Amino acid sequence: MRHYETMFILKPTLVEEEIKSKIEFYKEVITKHHGVIETSLDMGMRNLAYEIKKHKRGYYYVAYFKAEPSMILELERLYRINEDVLRFIVIKYESKKEVEAWHALVDRANKKPSHAKEKHEKTEHTHSNHIEEAESVGSHSE
Repeated sequence: MRHYETMFILKPTLVEEEIKSKIEFYKEVITKHHGVIETSLDMGMRNLAYEIKKHKRGYYYVAYFKAEPSMILELERLYRINEDVLRFIVIKYESKKEVEAWHALVDRANKKPSHAKEKHEKTEHTHSNHIEEAESVGSHSE
């Protein structure tokens, strides 16, 4: 299974129930095709950078998931035929570095400290301990 991120923007004219049903529909598409949704971000209504189909606002939704590559074609096809989707993007994370970035994004979405951040904090903590030890040794010799 590969790592993916998808974001889609729904029309602002939809009511809350319609928005929730569209989000659930796309989540079901992923899970029915043996995909696993790691986390998702419901970003809500936001201003668009430019008008799309005469709309200045849109409802943003982001999902991080693992799936087989064959499922992506079906997901994109369903995005295209839905008139309520203003824009969509599916990003594939391939290399080891990209997969680590994907995990960091998932951790950030889940409000957990990322793997890379934990490593940095551990080395920083160890580094500060060495500095403190060196300073205490230097102060004793005087």
